[in-house]
Amino acid sequence: MSSTKINFVTGNKNKLVEARAILGDTVELSNQNVEIPEIQGSLEEIARQKCRKAAIAVNGPVLVEDSALEFRALKGLPGPYIRCFYSALGDDGLCKLLAGFDDKAATAVCTFAFSAGPGSEPLLFQGRTEGKIVDKRGEGGFAFDPIFEVEGQTYAEMNFAYKNTVSERFKALEKLQDWLRNTA
Repeated sequence: MSSTKINFVTGNKNKLVEARAILGDTVELSNQNVEIPEIQGSLEEIARQKCRKAAIAVNGPVLVEDSALEFRALKGLPGPYIRCFYSALGDDGLCKLLAGFDDKAATAVCTFAFSAGPGSEPLLFQGRTEGKIVDKRGEGGFAFDPIFEVEGQTYAEMNFAYKNTVSERFKALEKLQDWLRNTA
């Protein structure tokens, strides 16, 4: 059923591998790395704006993704700005942000935005996974995977297939997959 082709605009090859594994033969994902400046705003505003710009850049159907990591003790921060926080602080620094708090609860959020092309309003598909921030454990994964614990394991400790059944990316892509199956 691989008749649908979509450009997944991401420079992160790990996200591309996960998306292809989760979506299977529902859609054929090609990849383009288009540098799109991100606005400040809510997760949804950022994803929609990124998707609109990507659709113009590739002049066709696009899928973009925006990740967030919300710390309950910090009232949702770093949220959609996780990439900047992670680049500046790394895993150890992110853990230190919560050092003075007993509450280590965190929510990983993935928002995919799909546009049929330039001028087409993006549709959003969002997944959330509840967990907590812990000291670094595990060798797998990428980004904050070694410090985000779900069900007693960090994402970095989980095997690839299992992570792709519990992650926020899986939950968001499952919604996209259902929508594609019902509209194609």
